[in-house]
Amino acid sequence: MSDISGFGSAIDALSSTNKYKKDEKAPNELGQDAFLQLMISQLKNQDPLSPQDNGEFVSQLAQFSSVEGLDKLNNNFDSFANKFVSNQALQASSLVGRTVTVPGKTTALEKDGIVTTSAEVPAGASNFSLAIYKNNGALAQTIEFDKVAGDEVKLAWNGREAVLNDQAVKIPESVKASDPGIYTFKLSALVDGKRTELDNNITANVNSVTLGKNGTLTLNLAGAGSVNLSDIKEINE
Repeated sequence: MSDISGFGSAIDALSSTNKYKKDEKAPNELGQDAFLQLMISQLKNQDPLSPQDNGEFVSQLAQFSSVEGLDKLNNNFDSFANKFVSNQALQASSLVGRTVTVPGKTTALEKDGIVTTSAEVPAGASNFSLAIYKNNGALAQTIEFDKVAGDEVKLAWNGREAVLNDQAVKIPESVKASDPGIYTFKLSALVDGKRTELDNNITANVNSVTLGKNGTLTLNLAGAGSVNLSDIKEINE
């Protein structure tokens, strides 16, 4: 029985040593100390006449090391993600005051500004029409053109004149110039003999940037509302 007594004394000594070390550990290492305390309890309460195989303790230590490694990896990844979001926020802030191209139909025409709307041209499309509506729903202007060279239609408008794919579009003199304000642009074409509204993009001025709680970045656009940073099609000069 002297061997049993000596074994118990050794366990007590290990427990005391671990308690001393635990007091010196930082709070974020309590998980490791709790694991060691649990192992010590296993050692103290096992049957000394039929002790557990050493391999079981080695296996437990290996499992704990794996868990600890994963925890450190998660902490490192969280740190990396936070830095990545911060860098994105810094880059997004440089967009304030500039114009971007995003999916949509409504935007603001600033004083002495230009709005550009664009869309992919469906195969066989013809007889294009751009209807521009005021914020109250009233029709401001209608710009019509027959064909488009290439696979994209891109029309710039300043309220008085329009340019289609770098070519001036004649607007009837009877059409009054439009003042700065919020406008909706609906682009359509004849596709297979049927009038079809196209999914168009629009340019808008970036007023501000919002960083969400989950790390998402939102651009607040003049007249176009809020869009995610990932929705930007093009950053304009």
